[in-house]
Amino acid sequence: MLSINKRACKIVKEMIAKKEELNIDVKKLENGTTVLDCGVNVKGSWEAGKRFTRVCLGGLAKVGISLQVNKELNLPYVKVKTSHPAIATLASQKAGWAIKVGKYFAMGSGPARALAKKPKKTFEEIGYEDNADVAVLCLESSKLPNEEVADYIAKECNVEPENLYLLVAPTASLVGSIQISGRVVENGTYKMLEVLGFDVNKVEFAAGLAPIAPIVGDDFTMMGATNDMVMYGGIVYYYIKSDDDDLLSLCKALPSCSSKDYGKPFLEIFKAADYDFYKIDKGIFAPAKVIINDISKGKVYEAGEVNYEIIKKSLNWESVI
Repeated sequence: MLSINKRACKIVKEMIAKKEELNIDVKKLENGTTVLDCGVNVKGSWEAGKRFTRVCLGGLAKVGISLQVNKELNLPYVKVKTSHPAIATLASQKAGWAIKVGKYFAMGSGPARALAKKPKKTFEEIGYEDNADVAVLCLESSKLPNEEVADYIAKECNVEPENLYLLVAPTASLVGSIQISGRVVENGTYKMLEVLGFDVNKVEFAAGLAPIAPIVGDDFTMMGATNDMVMYGGIVYYYIKSDDDDLLSLCKALPSCSSKDYGKPFLEIFKAADYDFYKIDKGIFAPAKVIINDISKGKVYEAGEVNYEIIKKSLNWESVI
């Protein structure tokens, strides 16, 4: 079976070799763990954002960035294509590991989750495991991890600390913003499995795009803006082969607009939920528009829409002409 940690490690080593070009910093902790700073104390770059996103996806996706120009909204967009949707998004990219060690906290995503089985249920449902002796984890945090954090992660992954690579980017950074918009495909597969109970192994191919949020505030403000890019601006294409599923109903239920919480910027939704994620309808975490190619029936279904008004409200967008 494909090893997402070994594939991601190749990308990480390329990043290390090109650290000056990518505007990132690399440091070795006393226990041998390698930490790549992609935005905490450095600027990062567009290319670093692309590679960070590819690492999150376990090296099983193509990632590109381009400028989308239309009469409604002009922003750079991240584009993701994968022929291994379940493994790339749910076994790897899903932010399914909350790292809490002492006073340090970060959301962990990427292939190391497959070694630590975080969360175990996800890997049971999609039937994937990785037995690599190297681990790669992406951390969404404004602080770099220390040896204590690295030792904990290495132990959970059953690897030696010197075989652990940690990539770090704050939400309020270029790399952080890119990699969150790069979750546009994953948001849909997550909802399929976790909310709608659909077997994501039936998704044969997937592609998606989402606007990249400009840096409009601190990590908290950017948490709202980056979520809005996917929820109100993300478009995803799923190619599904299934003889016994109602893919028309799946398509209708999949976009974020099917959620009862739809219609306001994420920070307003979060505030209305008393800043408690568990009070928010999980169905809101989905792309704005979904297109499903029902391969078995030879049909294409489309549901949802891009909501430019809410995107602009989230970004404090002003047109001066």
